Amino acid sequence: MKHLFILLLIFLSINVMASEPKSFYDYSVLDRKGNEVTMRQYEGKVLLIVNTATRCGFTPQYEELEALYKSYSHHGLEILDFPCNQFGQQAPGSEEEIHSFCQLNYGTEFPQFKKLAVNGENASPLFVYLKNEQPFKGFDVNHPIGKILDEMLSKADPNYKESNDIKWNFTKFLVSSDGRVVARFEPTEDMKTVEAAVKEQLGL
Repeated sequence: MKHLFILLLIFLSINVMASEPKSFYDYSVLDRKGNEVTMRQYEGKVLLIVNTATRCGFTPQYEELEALYKSYSHHGLEILDFPCNQFGQQAPGSEEEIHSFCQLNYGTEFPQFKKLAVNGENASPLFVYLKNEQPFKGFDVNHPIGKILDEMLSKADPNYKESNDIKWNFTKFLVSSDGRVVARFEPTEDMKTVEAAVKEQLGL
C-alpha cells in the first residue's frame, strides 16, 4: 500500500510538471475580443511586451512605441500591448474604449490585448514569468517622474525595490527571437535605450 501511495505521488508530480509552462512560448493570453492567443505564434519574432494605461503621465509613450513599430516591424519586431488598471486606476475604460483612444490619439497599429492584472494573486501567468526572468532593477531617478515614483512607492512600502513586481504603467520586457526574456525597461528608461536594445536583438 505504501509503495502504491509513493507511485501515485510520483505520477501526480509528473503530471503537474508536464502541465506547467516551461518556456515563454507555452503561455497564452486573450486578445481584446477575448480570443486565446498563444505566444507560440510569435516564435521567431523579437517582442516588446508592455503594460499600458490611457490616463498616465507615461501615456505619450504610445507615440514612441508606434514610431518604433513603424521603423522595425518589417525587420521582425512585434509590440504586444496589455492594458492594466492596477496603477492609479489609470486604464479605466473597456477594451474597445482603450483601443479607440489609442488609435485616435496615437495611431497605434500594434496588437492590443485584453486588460489584465500584472501583480497579485490574479496576475497573468505570462507576466509572472516575465517578472521572474527579469527582476526590478530600479527607476532612473534622474527622470522627473522617476523621483516621484520612488518617493511615492517608498512611502507605501520602504522595501518595494526588493520585489520583482511591476511598479508602474509602461514597464517593458524585451523577448528575443528564440523566446528569452533579455531585458526589462522601467517606464523612466529613455526610449532611445529601448530602441538600441531592440535593434541589437534584430541584428541591425
